[in-house]
Amino acid sequence: MDVPLWLAVVIVGYLGAKLIRPPWWLLAVFLLGGFLLADSVLAPVIDSAIK
Repeated sequence: MDVPLWLAVVIVGYLGAKLIRPPWWLLAVFLLGGFLLADSVLAPVIDSAIK
């Protein structure tokens, strides 16, 4: 079964936020940090480390 990456991330993120109950500001920091990291000079390094 092939699951798109975005769907897996949404499901894991939803369950993590529901079960662990982190503060809202921490979720905002992670989302903003991930968005900014994806457009930085470190993006190719992270991409090659993941693959």
